[in-house]
Amino acid sequence: MSQVPGLSGKANWGASMLAPKVRRNATVDSAVSPVERLLALVSADMRATDALIHERLGSTVALIPDLARHLIDSGGKRLRPLLTLAAARMGGYDGASHVRLAAAVEFIHTATLLHDDVVDESSLRRGKVSANIVWGNKPSVLVGDYLFSRAFQLMVETGELAVLDILAGASAIIAEGEVMQLKSANNLAATEEHYLSVVRAKTAALFSAAAEAGATLARRSADYVEALRRYGDNLGIAFQLVDDALDYSGRQALMGKSVGDDFREGKVTLPVILAHARADEAARHFWKRTIETGPQGERDLDTAITLVEKTGAISETMARARAYADEARQALASVEPCETRDVLADIADFCIERAY
Repeated sequence: MSQVPGLSGKANWGASMLAPKVRRNATVDSAVSPVERLLALVSADMRATDALIHERLGSTVALIPDLARHLIDSGGKRLRPLLTLAAARMGGYDGASHVRLAAAVEFIHTATLLHDDVVDESSLRRGKVSANIVWGNKPSVLVGDYLFSRAFQLMVETGELAVLDILAGASAIIAEGEVMQLKSANNLAATEEHYLSVVRAKTAALFSAAAEAGATLARRSADYVEALRRYGDNLGIAFQLVDDALDYSGRQALMGKSVGDDFREGKVTLPVILAHARADEAARHFWKRTIETGPQGERDLDTAITLVEKTGAISETMARARAYADEARQALASVEPCETRDVLADIADFCIERAY
């Protein structure tokens, strides 16, 4: 199995942090989440980004803005565009192109969600009925394509070939990740290495590109750009690991998602990989029937949750997420101290703590 940063052997969720924490801002109200604090730091830029997003959703084909707004206005945290804005401003950028890049990042993210929900036959997204259920699969795919096109228009308008290369590359990697995931669907032979490759492509690639593009726009040193790229990459992996653990937890319902979606779709995520590897003969038969051959019964999700918890698969998945979050924090150690850096570091913790 591949080695997760900072961990070897069986992980311990209660272990102390492996990388030194960046100093926290002691003056900030602890009741305010780090994402809200970051939003406050770039509030004017985020308002401009939201305005541009809605402007560029415009189309003479009414279905396009209606369907796109169904998802874009459904309460997402806008974390990826926030990373773009923060990386640019923290690097001293004082132009306006970072707003176009942030809007492009959100369009790319929304397009991938629309396509994901079609591929996964999802019925719920951010606590609302998904667009593919309301309008159908074909409109969802086509509006996703429209948003990709809008994203590339915005990138070109910046006149920055380097950032266009970063985000275009990420878009291709995300698509590759989707195809890679098909290989592991309903396949208990999928390895942890394959799973992590899918996570890095499907989720971490856009986190990484969002931060790297903003840093590149600031025209800072290669070290600064690399620090933000590594931060985004590790944050994205930690984020996805937590999501995959939450799919077997009641906490998922509080986040506006259906519990057990991955299980019902036969996705082989890290909790399943670990639980299956540690299963006795009866449990292995259960996993084979429910993931590979079918059918699934009414009580199978409860059994699956029991098995992943009993084998320690959830606690280990969370411990590995913690290790990647620590790596994200450590990536910021070379960045000059400032309030934005501190908040970005705290977001790495928040991505883990949202599970509790």
